[in-house]
Amino acid sequence: MTQSEREIMIDELAAAFSRLEDAGTAADFIQAILTPRELEKIALRWRLIKLLHEGQSQRHIAEELGISLCKITRGSRELKKGPAGFRKVVEQTFGRK
Repeated sequence: MTQSEREIMIDELAAAFSRLEDAGTAADFIQAILTPRELEKIALRWRLIKLLHEGQSQRHIAEELGISLCKITRGSRELKKGPAGFRKVVEQTFGRK
């Protein structure tokens, strides 16, 4: 898949999510489209973002979740300088810092 094709698929997926009416439908969709391993990775990434947003130290998160500091640093960077849409979803979900 080319980068252009990938971007089109991501845009279509984002549009599909934006039309969903409730979290239950979104959860059904996510669980149907992703493998169990992909779901596990995404849930871990979301937990990482939540802990960072709560102000947990990167070292504490690494120990608690058993992941590398590199992954945590990336999440921290996205929270600080990532796309506005990402930061908006995090703030709407976990509250404004």
